[in-house]
Amino acid sequence: MVMEVEIAGTGRIDANSKRLINSEAVDVNQLMPLKYHWAWEHYLNGCANHWMPSEVPMGEDIALWKSDRLSEDERRVILRNLGFFATAESLVANNLTLAIFRHVTNAECRQYLLRQAFEEAIHTHTLLYIVESLGLDEGQVFNMYREIPSVAAKDAIEMQLTEDLIRPDATTESVPGAQRFLENLIGYYVIMEGIFFYAGFAMMLSLHRQNRMRGVGEQFQYILRDETIHLNFGIDLINGIVAENPELWTPEFKERQISTIREAVELEIAYAEDCLPNGVLGLNAGLFRDYVQYIADRRLERIGLPRQYRSNNPFPWMSETIDLGKEKNFFESRVTEYRSGSTLTWD
Repeated sequence: MVMEVEIAGTGRIDANSKRLINSEAVDVNQLMPLKYHWAWEHYLNGCANHWMPSEVPMGEDIALWKSDRLSEDERRVILRNLGFFATAESLVANNLTLAIFRHVTNAECRQYLLRQAFEEAIHTHTLLYIVESLGLDEGQVFNMYREIPSVAAKDAIEMQLTEDLIRPDATTESVPGAQRFLENLIGYYVIMEGIFFYAGFAMMLSLHRQNRMRGVGEQFQYILRDETIHLNFGIDLINGIVAENPELWTPEFKERQISTIREAVELEIAYAEDCLPNGVLGLNAGLFRDYVQYIADRRLERIGLPRQYRSNNPFPWMSETIDLGKEKNFFESRVTEYRSGSTLTWD
C-alpha cells in the first residue's frame, strides 16, 4: 500500500507570495525562488566567517591568569563578563530555536536562523573553552545569572520574552500576537545582542588592546563579528515585518519599545557599574553611561525610532574594531583565513 501525502499548493511558488510571518499558504520548505536576498547574504557571510574556539592558543592567558600581574579589579571584569556571556549566548540560542524559528515562515530567513543558532552554540562552546583553559570555577561562572543581581536583571527581561512566545497558544495571526513577536525580536536582536553585549565587548577588548588576555580577547573579537551580522539580520527582519504589516507599528507600540530600550540602557549601565566599581583599564562607569546611550541611539534609529540621548562615543576605537573594511589586520594572526571580512558591511 502506497501512502499518499498531500502537498500544499499545486503550482510553483511566486516569490512575491512569500511573507516573513503568517505565510502558511506558501511551502516553507522551498527555498527558491528567493524573495529576501538580504537574508541569504547574511547566511553566506555567516558561513564564510566560520571559526572554532579551540583554534585560539590560550598559553599566554593561562600564564597571566595564574600570575600576580592582574589586579583584583581586572579579574572582576573578566569573570563578570564570562559569567554574563556564558548564559546570554544560551538564552539567545534557545529563543532562536524555540520561539523565533517557529513563527518565521520564510525559508531563506529560516536558513539564516539555523546558521545563527550554530554560531550561538560556538559562542557557548567558547565560554566553556575559556573557563576550562583558565581553570576557573565553572559553577561560579555559569551560575552568575542566578547569583549576581546585575546579570540576573538583564537575563530576566529576555527569559520572559521567550516564555511569552513558546506557549502552545502563541500566534502571530492576531495584531497583539504579532506585536509580541516583534517585541521578542527587538528584545533579543536590538537589546540583548545590540545593547547588552556591548559594554562587555568594550571591557574585554580593552584588555586585548593592552596585550593582556590576548587569547580571550581574540575570541571576543570573533564573537563581536558574528554578533554584528546577527544584529544586522535582526534589524532587517524587524523592518521587513513592519513594512509588510504596518498596522503593528502603532504609536502606542513604538512608545512601549522606546520605554523598554530606555529600561535596558539603565540595566546595562548598572551592569557596567558592577563590573567597574573602582574603574580599571582607563574605563569607568561614567564613560559606559555615554557609550551605552550612544549605542542605544544607533539601534533606535535603525528601527525607525527617535534618538533618546544624543551622547558621544567615548570609545571610538570600538567603531574601528567593528569596521572590518579598514586596511589593517583586525584578526592579527588569522585575518587571511577569513576571506570575506573586508567585504562585509557593518553597523
